[in-house]
Amino acid sequence: QDAEIVRTRDPQLLAQCDVVVDVGGEYDPGRHRYDHHQRSFTASMRSLRPDKPWSTRLSSAGLVYGHFGPEILAGLLGQPQDGPEVTALYDKMYENFVEEIDAIDNGIAQAEGEPRYALTTTLSARVGHLNPRWNDPDQDTEVG
Repeated sequence: QDAEIVRTRDPQLLAQCDVVVDVGGEYDPGRHRYDHHQRSFTASMRSLRPDKPWSTRLSSAGLVYGHFGPEILAGLLGQPQDGPEVTALYDKMYENFVEEIDAIDNGIAQAEGEPRYALTTTLSARVGHLNPRWNDPDQDTEVG
């Protein structure tokens, strides 16, 4: 609730953080480090949670969801983490939302060969529209 969000790649600042996501080049859940940008990183939801069928390589979003999704959903629903409602919602959220983020962030194509149609309203496209245009005189991404 009182967390401070710090956007940096400075290793000295990252070392002071309680949780580091998507930067730092380290995946160590014991120390709350959730980055997937190492050549040796191959984790999938199936390797993280063997009871799950998905083999798409995880992004940092998938790592955080894999480690904290059940706890968060249980709290929001007021249900036990291992209850059928939490389990069903966790699986649906991953399959229909988070897995897309994992795949796109890791450069995994949606289909083999030529796509049959264009996707123009993906989460990545919507986030991209928030970024300054390449020729925008003000390139500050922190402006709200």
